[in-house]
Amino acid sequence: MPLVSIHSRPVSSPKKHLATGLVLGLAASLTFATSGTFVRPLLDAGWTPGAAVFWRVTLASAILAPAAIWILRTQLREVISEWRLILTFGIFAVATAQGMYFAAVSRMSVSVALLIEYTAPVALVALAWVRQRHRPSGMVLAGSAVSIVGLVCVLDLTGASLDALGVLFGFTAMVGAATYFALGARPTKLPAMALPALGLPVGAVTLGLLILAGLLPYSAPLVDVELMGSPVPWWVPLSVVVVFATAAAYSLGIAGIGLMGERLSSFVSLSEVLFAALVAAIVLREIPTAMQLFGGVLIVGGVVLIRIASGNQPAGIPALPDEIEAAHPHPR
Repeated sequence: MPLVSIHSRPVSSPKKHLATGLVLGLAASLTFATSGTFVRPLLDAGWTPGAAVFWRVTLASAILAPAAIWILRTQLREVISEWRLILTFGIFAVATAQGMYFAAVSRMSVSVALLIEYTAPVALVALAWVRQRHRPSGMVLAGSAVSIVGLVCVLDLTGASLDALGVLFGFTAMVGAATYFALGARPTKLPAMALPALGLPVGAVTLGLLILAGLLPYSAPLVDVELMGSPVPWWVPLSVVVVFATAAAYSLGIAGIGLMGERLSSFVSLSEVLFAALVAAIVLREIPTAMQLFGGVLIVGGVVLIRIASGNQPAGIPALPDEIEAAHPHPR
């Protein structure tokens, strides 16, 4: 899942560059979609979700650090002024969202865990309705209703075996994703790269402190794991998660958004759900039931309706992230 969607200066999208931007956006969604699938072998080998997400966030922070230092070298004052935003983003949009997503993946299929997390826009609609005491538009309500029906289908209470704790983890990850959306809607002077570059280290420190305090179970046996039926060293799937699903995904997303623009990229990011299901089917042989596939279509369709309805609002629901555990920067 992408990790940042912030207001910035409008970015032009020349038509001649749309094709390139589309390719980059799809590549970003594909790389983001690999995280849940490639962390599963580690979890099956005895890694705890906390250990997996800690090393993912920590190593990705180290990879992005040089670029972050260069980009933010002249904006220290702006960074300091936004410390609350960065701190909240790191704790909830990074540590909570990613940690709970990995925890959900440890107990249920990758695609189902991701689809539960993708209901975050519906939660934001309900929150906005309660806080503002203003009824959302008919299209937003319709999109929310469609997504809720889709969620019921994804849970497939009659045809699938689901772990109750895994579902709870998925909904907690959704809360982290909703926090990401809410923070992403806030105007800021920071460049698009700032929140993932600074939020990841905050998330890493948060996870590290929880591990040291004994509040987050930690186990990371450095043993061979099974991947696609063959034993491989533990660092192979971890490298895919860190290098491709995090560092490369952010870079591709940043490049793509500059060519496509925020609105088109927000729809392209929905392809992560499809990619996650395909990757899980190929690598893990996880095949969703027909009911779950139908529910996935409804969830994505409902989110599209919400996104269309909120697209013309100056401070509405921001663009969707990819696997929250991740994030396209969406300049506006």
